Amino acid sequence: MAYDDLRGLLRALERDGDLTRVTAEVDPHLEVGEITDRVNKAGGPALLFENVKGSDMPLAMNVFGTDRRMLKALGLDSYSEIGEKIAGLLKPELPQGFVGMREAFGKLGAMTHVPPRKVKSAPVQEVVLEGGDVDLDALPALFTWPGDGGSFFNLGLTHTKDPDSGVRNLGLYRLQRHDRRTIGMHWQIHKDSRNHYQVAARRGERLPVAIAFGCPPAVTYAATAPLPGDIDEYLFAGFVQGKRVEMVDCRTVPLQVPARAEVVLEGWLTPGETLPEGPFGDHTGFYTPQEPFPALTIDCVTMRRRPVFQSIVVGRPPTEDGPLGRATERFFLPLLKVIIPDIVDYHLPEAGGFHNCAIVSIDKKYPKHAQKVMSAIWGAHMMSLTKLIIVVDADCDVHDLHEVAWRALGNTDYSRDLMLTEGPVDHLDHASYQQFWGGKAGIDATAKWPEEGYTRDGGWPEMIVSDPDTARRVTERWKEYGL
Repeated sequence: MAYDDLRGLLRALERDGDLTRVTAEVDPHLEVGEITDRVNKAGGPALLFENVKGSDMPLAMNVFGTDRRMLKALGLDSYSEIGEKIAGLLKPELPQGFVGMREAFGKLGAMTHVPPRKVKSAPVQEVVLEGGDVDLDALPALFTWPGDGGSFFNLGLTHTKDPDSGVRNLGLYRLQRHDRRTIGMHWQIHKDSRNHYQVAARRGERLPVAIAFGCPPAVTYAATAPLPGDIDEYLFAGFVQGKRVEMVDCRTVPLQVPARAEVVLEGWLTPGETLPEGPFGDHTGFYTPQEPFPALTIDCVTMRRRPVFQSIVVGRPPTEDGPLGRATERFFLPLLKVIIPDIVDYHLPEAGGFHNCAIVSIDKKYPKHAQKVMSAIWGAHMMSLTKLIIVVDADCDVHDLHEVAWRALGNTDYSRDLMLTEGPVDHLDHASYQQFWGGKAGIDATAKWPEEGYTRDGGWPEMIVSDPDTARRVTERWKEYGL
């Protein structure tokens, strides 16, 4: 069973010896980031900084920094558990396409332990600050990298609602602290909250916004999941954690937030009010440039009596993004197979930021099957942002990058097996010569057929493998030598 709140997870990690309390004073200007990044890259424990300069709040860092902690936070033994549960929802009907995805998730509504449950009172509203009492400087924002344009909140879960349909969205976006009552909303062009903001602007209305920190782990994960816009992240969070998420009405905006969050910011966003946001050392490992983004004035802050703040450090991988991305990769394999049934398995390498590269295995059934799969991926929701697709045969382990490289480097004639196109890329992509769109490549690393033009004598060569009888005898006879 997943944990109801952040502090329950922290207690469990401490019991396991997987959390270190840091009692010495630490500076959120560069020092917290340097410490956390070193500990994360060394595979170290979660950190609870109890004496953060300029703030009375303890700061939890690196909480999801290993697969072990990520799985513990969600109450899982392996990432495949959720994937298998999702696959179960898709049978026996095996619906196709995005409509099938929505129908499958619609089945969750009939499960009484999944939909969020509204409560009248909540721990996150034990303390309420409004108007002039709001002071964002009291929250431990991080100035992580020397070229950053200011201090940022990196793990605030942003709640908005479509002004037309009323469908809510939960997203994870970086938030720059401009002053004691103003934060910048880094809403990228492909994100649902940006769409809500644009709808409000067309209607000439303000947009209500609530930002929650230190949420139940399954909720924090759900905010990162690439769900279609009309699927409720809180429904998915309940599905992941195996029980309903408790929600409470905000005090000053018509939105709901997790009752067991640690801190919530509430405000109304006026269309057209922007401030320069960034630069920011992002998960790409490079700085993203300064751009104008909406500026939100915070009217109300609610919190627990002794709140624990939570943030993360992003930068050159590996970082805490890694376990979150690996969870998404495994959770969503069954849904990707619904959209593209040709896929056997896939891998999104962390070094590629998870969205830059996709390695896909297929059970090849006809000529140019690999190219068909590439085109399908580039038309599949957020997978459309993938810049490089490598397609291999089903007998290749897509998670073994040495094996994949051997196939991709040796099985390709780039005059025939390289597919080049253009399309949308991530808002943060610095390599594209034009922002928001750029070049893409697909590599067909499968064995080639005569029907595809491979007409050399003898056909495609046979791969070298050991003689199975000899291999078995060697294993039995020489096992004392570790063979």
